[in-house]
Amino acid sequence: MWNGKSKAVTFSYDDGVTQDLRLIELFDKYGLKGTFNINSGHFGKDMSIVRNGVQISHKRFSGSDIARVYKNHEVAAHTLTHPNLTTLDEKDIIYQVEQDRLTLSDIVGYEVFAMAYPGGGVNNDDRVAKVVRDYTGVKFARTTTSTYSFDKQTNLYRFDPTVYHHGDGIKKCREVAERFFDLRSDEPQLLYIWGHSFELDIHDDWAEMEELLLYLANRDDVFYGTNSEVLL
Repeated sequence: MWNGKSKAVTFSYDDGVTQDLRLIELFDKYGLKGTFNINSGHFGKDMSIVRNGVQISHKRFSGSDIARVYKNHEVAAHTLTHPNLTTLDEKDIIYQVEQDRLTLSDIVGYEVFAMAYPGGGVNNDDRVAKVVRDYTGVKFARTTTSTYSFDKQTNLYRFDPTVYHHGDGIKKCREVAERFFDLRSDEPQLLYIWGHSFELDIHDDWAEMEELLLYLANRDDVFYGTNSEVLL
């Protein structure tokens, strides 16, 4: 239960790109909370990325921007430079995760506990999760595998989100959210949405995203929190 409420909604967004600022403005407008997973080794890089045949900005915030931009939300680790951790040895996994976590903790002024695995496809496994659990200060790590379920999970080091706003689509997110709100259960239920804010630029889905957020917001029986607030 969360403050006596049996349902919770949280968001997780990756990479620390400048489109996060626009998304945060929407979160703040509707009283929603998110966790933003950041690669501190890419601070200040002016990058672009091609997705769905469209070239879009993938520019990163500088380190001096982080505390200000994300002040109402949670900052989390995403490794220093976004490698696929399943390809690294134990020493490099620890360095990528823990150095990122410590750098971000120093910047935001609180200890960073959350993490999202970087990269698409098979970007985590039991070996990596065990290294993260045993040798870093991370307390939970999110995968990219949608469950479409709201039930409690026991393995927080391979925590699966409910739905992906881009890969599954915002329409799918709305369908899942409707099922979430209709559900009656004696057990705590969590709706966990993840993505990258730059994906909203691909087909200019910002208006559709705002409609989704409006639908999710301002429900008296729902707790709105960061990833750490709902999982720890």
